[in-house]
Amino acid sequence: MAGQGSGGNVIAAICNFFIPGLGHLVQGRILAALFYFVSVGVCYALAATVVLAIVFWPLGAILHLISIISAARFRGGATV
Repeated sequence: MAGQGSGGNVIAAICNFFIPGLGHLVQGRILAALFYFVSVGVCYALAATVVLAIVFWPLGAILHLISIISAARFRGGATV
């Protein structure tokens, strides 16, 4: 990927819109992909239990948005 704003980052952000973490996986960032997939999934699952929805739905939505922005702003790692 060429860097921030490149076509690859746009595709990764779109992937993250549908499935949190998928864009990071496309970029080759496995730990970030796993983190966002699990954390957003757990928040949305806990929000499905109506009692906890007030706390976990906004948290899941914020984490989902952060994952999209993170994929869109990714700059390739420094090569040695």
